[in-house]
Amino acid sequence: MATHLSHPQRRPPLMRQAIKIRRRRVRDLRDPPPQTTKEVQVQSHLFSPEERDLLYEEALYTVLHRLGQPEPNHVKEDSALLRYLQEAFQVQPEEHRQMLQHVRELEKPIFCLKATVKQAKGILGKDVSGFSDPYCLLGIDQGIGMPEGSPVSRRRQKAVVRHTIPEEQTHRTQVKPQTLNPVWEETFILEFEDITNASFHLDMWDLDTVESVRQKLGELTDLHGLRRIFKDARKDKGQDDFLGNVVLRLQDLRCREDQWYPLEPCTETYPDRGQCHLQFQFIHKRRATVASRSQPNYTVHFHLLQQLVSHEVTQHQAASTAWDASLSPQAVTILFLHATQKDLSDFHQSMAQWLAYSRLYQSLEFPSSCLLHPITSIEYQWIQGRLKAEQREELATSFTSLLTYGLSLIRKFRSVFPLSVSDSPSRLQSLLRVLVQMCKMKAFGELCPDSAPLPQLASEALRTGTVEWFHLMQQHHQPMVQDILEAGKALLSLVHDVMRDLYQCHRTWNKIFHNVLKIDLFTIAFMELQWLVAKRVQDHIVAVGNLVSPDIGENLFQLYVSLKELCQLGPVSSDSLGVLALDGFHRWFQPAIPSWLQKTYSVALERVQRAVQMDMLVPLGELTKHSTSAVDLSTCFAQISHTARQLDWPDPEEAFMITVKFVEDTCRLSLVYCSLIKTRARELSAGQRDQGQAANMLCVVVNNMEQLRLVVDKLPAQLAWEALEQRVGAALEQGQLQNTLHAQLQGALAGLAHEIRTGVRTLAEQLEAGIAMHIQKLIAAKGSVLPEDAILPLMKFLEVKLCYMNTNLVRENFNSLLTLLWTHTLTVLVEAASSQRTSSLASSRLKVALQNLEICFHAEGCGLPLEDLHTATFQALQSDLELQAASSRELIQKYFCNRIQQQAETTSERLGAVTIKAVYRACEQKLHVELLSASNLLPLDSNGSSDPFVQLTLEPRHEFPELAPRETQKHKKELHPLFDESFEFLVPAEPCQKAWACLLLTVLDHDTLGADDLEGEAFLPLCRVPGLTGCEEPGETPQMRLPLTYPASNGDPILRLLESRKGDREAQAFVKLRKQRAKQASQHAPHLGP
Repeated sequence: MATHLSHPQRRPPLMRQAIKIRRRRVRDLRDPPPQTTKEVQVQSHLFSPEERDLLYEEALYTVLHRLGQPEPNHVKEDSALLRYLQEAFQVQPEEHRQMLQHVRELEKPIFCLKATVKQAKGILGKDVSGFSDPYCLLGIDQGIGMPEGSPVSRRRQKAVVRHTIPEEQTHRTQVKPQTLNPVWEETFILEFEDITNASFHLDMWDLDTVESVRQKLGELTDLHGLRRIFKDARKDKGQDDFLGNVVLRLQDLRCREDQWYPLEPCTETYPDRGQCHLQFQFIHKRRATVASRSQPNYTVHFHLLQQLVSHEVTQHQAASTAWDASLSPQAVTILFLHATQKDLSDFHQSMAQWLAYSRLYQSLEFPSSCLLHPITSIEYQWIQGRLKAEQREELATSFTSLLTYGLSLIRKFRSVFPLSVSDSPSRLQSLLRVLVQMCKMKAFGELCPDSAPLPQLASEALRTGTVEWFHLMQQHHQPMVQDILEAGKALLSLVHDVMRDLYQCHRTWNKIFHNVLKIDLFTIAFMELQWLVAKRVQDHIVAVGNLVSPDIGENLFQLYVSLKELCQLGPVSSDSLGVLALDGFHRWFQPAIPSWLQKTYSVALERVQRAVQMDMLVPLGELTKHSTSAVDLSTCFAQISHTARQLDWPDPEEAFMITVKFVEDTCRLSLVYCSLIKTRARELSAGQRDQGQAANMLCVVVNNMEQLRLVVDKLPAQLAWEALEQRVGAALEQGQLQNTLHAQLQGALAGLAHEIRTGVRTLAEQLEAGIAMHIQKLIAAKGSVLPEDAILPLMKFLEVKLCYMNTNLVRENFNSLLTLLWTHTLTVLVEAASSQRTSSLASSRLKVALQNLEICFHAEGCGLPLEDLHTATFQALQSDLELQAASSRELIQKYFCNRIQQQAETTSERLGAVTIKAVYRACEQKLHVELLSASNLLPLDSNGSSDPFVQLTLEPRHEFPELAPRETQKHKKELHPLFDESFEFLVPAEPCQKAWACLLLTVLDHDTLGADDLEGEAFLPLCRVPGLTGCEEPGETPQMRLPLTYPASNGDPILRLLESRKGDREAQAFVKLRKQRAKQASQHAPHLGP
């Protein structure tokens, strides 16, 4: 028996290629590479030369004594099969020729046809009952072959077996009684000498036994049965009935056949006689090869399969292609012929395949899925008793060997199935499935009863392999220089490799092991690796001691962060794992915390200083209005926050103190940056003659500070203050968090706000002088210049400057600038309005200027909101300017509007009241007034009474210049006079409908010796008089009771403004009359009491 050569663990293809290339490069440095030919020489590595020769003899013998027609997908030419065998066994041409000649000289085997009569269907019913008792006679006719279709050939096909084949060569099946569909399942070995002349013959007969007429009549079922009785009566007793035959030429058959054949008649009486199911196989007896005489058939087949598969695999490897587990047509043909000629059962073929593939899988690279088919076949056909002791031992050895090899691959799966090779996961999964299927086999359970469960074996292999991999990585990262820093770097790299391995186990490998073996690979690897890592880290920290330099501190911080990520990577349900070696690992790094905090601040400070020194104070773009240093500062603060999140110290009290330190350093950096950036702006603007460039830099500085303020304001979110407060709430005193962190933050924000306000104030001061100058020019413009034209220089100045500021300032700073400018502009306008109170032209210009400035600063919602613009100062100035800009008549109209409003709001009758009726008759254009009475008048005479009368005038006088005042009769000593007098005013409706048009009712106390005294005034708005309100005249005029009022005692601003217009006679006359009435009212005011 051929022996299997042992081979070392094979590396994956990519790894082997890399090692070969590296070794080749080293060898090429010493010696030039030898000249190689393009032909790939594949060395036989499975058998010794003697064993190979015997196996080669067996293969040649199989091809040379091939029988039957080839299968559809098989190779037809024997020459092609012989060439393939020469390549597969790596035989030189001369040796091949000699071996071929030797095999041809060997004795031929005995050729046999293995015929199996399976069953028949639809045969003739020859008995009275309508059924038959069929049996078959079969054999091989060794006669000389006749030409197809010749009379002799037809006669031989019609002849029955007993007439053409000797009785000793004739075989007979059992009789199947009373059936038309018999089933035999009988196999016969039929020898023949020459396949060219031989033919297979099968006759089917109905056994006829001697029966009485009474018995036959008892079986009679129909008229056909009666006809059979008469027919039987005419033939000899005991003569069998012919049912049909099958005649086949052997040279027309394939090596294996399995078909239904029609039963042919001897005569044409019954052409359709049914079908017979036959199986054929050409086999050999007494093969002359040494291997066939000395070894079991399945062993020879197993060795031949092993040789051909190894050849196929090595050919693909030489071509740098992967074997897809499909054999070439030549190999398939040879193996099929050999198994058929040796009459190997399906079970023994499956066993041979298993032995070959399981052994080759341990030395060659090919898909493990090739093992699944023989596993399934063996499991399906397994019967332990059919195997001999040595076969059971060989099969058990193959199981144990493959299991051991598979566990070794599982132990080294990281290197055997690297993820750099795309199909590694699928190859590992296929291997695991093969092992699972093998261990589930009945054959495995019976032949290897002492084997432990596969999941247990695989788990132990994974644990061992994980430890081995860790020590291998540790050796790989061993530093060249033995010092603390290099040892820390090597340890950090080792931890990173461990994390990468755990990530790969979690993302890729764990799913495969869990799905196939129900093994949690990730937990196994994590538990082993965390103990190993913890031991190495503790040893390193002990070696470091208290000598924590900046570089060593940085290395320790990276190691701390990596261990933190490693712990977070652990299994979710860590409670079931017990105490972990990495639990509380942060305490190992506690002495290094001061070094970490100082390093964080130092690095940030250096970055801030470098960023400011390189900043040219130029905006980054149209949308980004701060400069490079602001971006660098934001990145710097983000890095500090990132460091704080990475640290995330577990102990609450220490975590609080660390956060306080981070906040303190951040606030300190903010103030340092403000100082540095202002110094940088002064340095850059010192040599600038262009003031605009200096303003640009100042804008950038302010924007940078605003950007910094926004960044600092986000510290609570970036440092997770809420989560910290929840963690340390119980450990801190009440209010301690507010008094520390929030106080630091508010102090920093207040300082930044002050710096921003100072910068914006400086920009505003540059614009305030220009605004004041343009307002003065606006007032001093010539009288012929319209107000809309006079304000153009001011608006252009603001448009240019504000557009510039809007372009160079961020939104927050620009709004702050607008607020300062608006406050200053209102102040300038108020001062100008006070100085130009007597000039209606100047006031008109100022009014137009205020309106346009409001629009400018609001900017359709893009500037200041209206509620910020409409301050108390603005509203007072707006009212004042409206009055100053109005003409005298407009002021008079405004005055009467105010008095009408006062009349409407007065409900008290302390001065008395008048009752009137008023209606406007549009057809006559007359205003008809009936003065009915007055009541509750003040006693203005010394006798305690009054002599009242009423003066009626339509106001203002410039609206009704042609209508003279009217008076009532004077009533002596009467405080409740009943006038009952009517007056008519011829006046158009249009002036009466204006808001200021009114009927002034002045109640006077007649004084004979002096001027009349004022009892009070009442104002009736004409627009509310029936007939002027837009509706038709009412049928009956309603009465109206009007309370009497006094002019304002403290002076009316409209009257003061009119009085200041000395050159306006109309204004002076109006003021004189109003002042007279006010004086009269003031004389009697003390009589009113409180």
